[in-house]
Amino acid sequence: MIPTSFPAKEEIARLTAGMLLEIGAIDFNATEPFTHASGKKAPTYVDCRKLISFPRIRSTLMDFMAVSIMREAGFEAFDNVAGGETAGIPFGALVAERLALPMTYVRKKPKGYGRNARIEGVMTEGQRVILVEDLTTDGGSKLSFVDAIRETGATCSATAVIFYYGIFEGVEQTLADHGVQLISLCTWWDVLAEAKARGAYDEATLGAVEAYLNDPAGWTPA
Repeated sequence: MIPTSFPAKEEIARLTAGMLLEIGAIDFNATEPFTHASGKKAPTYVDCRKLISFPRIRSTLMDFMAVSIMREAGFEAFDNVAGGETAGIPFGALVAERLALPMTYVRKKPKGYGRNARIEGVMTEGQRVILVEDLTTDGGSKLSFVDAIRETGATCSATAVIFYYGIFEGVEQTLADHGVQLISLCTWWDVLAEAKARGAYDEATLGAVEAYLNDPAGWTPA
């Protein structure tokens, strides 16, 4: 069944943040910060891959994703759902099932043998494709996936993610300049608010996280 009736966007954000906290997909640690792929330190870490192991939460969030896509982009806006390698593949499949659409996935780079393809599955010229991923930080990897989709002759005007950092300037504008709308369920600000409401971490940790979110470029461990 295609989901069409769900909570308001703000409630979806709160519930999503709570689910991520509940399954331990969120880590806050100000005394031993995490090193991100960029090499920079941060007191925050999110692992959306954990969601695939929790059926009730996984199902609810994919319902949220499907209805958010329809609300924000249109009920008949897409012909194909593409998951991004690798974390976006299961979520792409689950969203495609809910929207009753074909599913494909996009490789980060050509596999180097056989057809040397970046697109797996059937994607045809003129199809309207939405890219589904687990999260986005600065949006950079999304542009590579979008370009690979467009090289097939298909269009890609939107990407949907479970988690959007929401702390770096210009991300949504960069995507918009590339003709891509960003649809997300929650941000670090939603997680911080829910962590405070639940008393999930001590005040010092929450204070450090809030300081980081307000100035990620200038934050350093105390």
